[in-house]
Amino acid sequence: MNLAGNILGSNRTRSIIYLVIASILWSIGGLMIKLVNWNPVAIAGMRSLIASLVILAFLKKPTLSWNRLKVGGAVAYAGTVILFVTANKLTTASNVILLQYTAPVYVALLGAWLLKEKTTLLDWITIAAVLGGMALFFIGDISPGNMLGNILSICSGFCLACVTILLRMQKDANPLESVFWGNLLTGVIGLPFMFIAGMPDGRSWMGLLLLGVFQLGFSYALYAYAVKHVEALEAILVSVIEPLLNPFWVFLFVGELPGTWAFIGGFIVLSSVIGRSIILTYKTNLAAR
Repeated sequence: MNLAGNILGSNRTRSIIYLVIASILWSIGGLMIKLVNWNPVAIAGMRSLIASLVILAFLKKPTLSWNRLKVGGAVAYAGTVILFVTANKLTTASNVILLQYTAPVYVALLGAWLLKEKTTLLDWITIAAVLGGMALFFIGDISPGNMLGNILSICSGFCLACVTILLRMQKDANPLESVFWGNLLTGVIGLPFMFIAGMPDGRSWMGLLLLGVFQLGFSYALYAYAVKHVEALEAILVSVIEPLLNPFWVFLFVGELPGTWAFIGGFIVLSSVIGRSIILTYKTNLAAR
């Protein structure tokens, strides 16, 4: 009983559970953004201002000391959320989340360089498959709006990878501070767009509250804790739940479906990432015997 309690209470196990919860909360983003009738940068800004209050409750008293990791993490975070919201207004939610989920490719590359976390042959095979699947998204989406949305989704994925790497590099400090300042930065960037667009309606405010409190604030508080105790690539791969659930919620409530080529590409991307995770788990279990 004590052994089971120790295992369940370990930092790594707790971190995996937190990553799963965070991924489920992230997955409502596509649906909520579709339901908010407002300028996308204004949505990103207000969502982040609300989230910053939630994160402040966890931080209590953020420090005003600065270093390149904290500043870089905040800037990368702002890029992630602004690009993600804007892309959701330009293409389908499934395209956005599946293209953003190319982030493990960039984490593998950057992690090997910045974190000295070894990239294996299996990682490179996964990267090749992900890139091949990603290319299929652009076969059917030839309209300017969809194409721009797809490009912004990929850029958001790169920014997300940078966030993961930079938070991981702050594992001996408090990575949640980068998230807090990143939300404030996003809010400042979004302020002019809020005044230009005018105030949203009641339904939109409800969506913004859900986005800020749960989808962004609470979820990133969990993610910032988890990334201190697991490798960067593992952190981003455990989050595979998000791209699985995100298109489902949007289809269920909005009726939006990805195109055929996007569906095939998404299947390849997710299969590659999940397959890698299964193989690594199997190898780890064999080594432990």
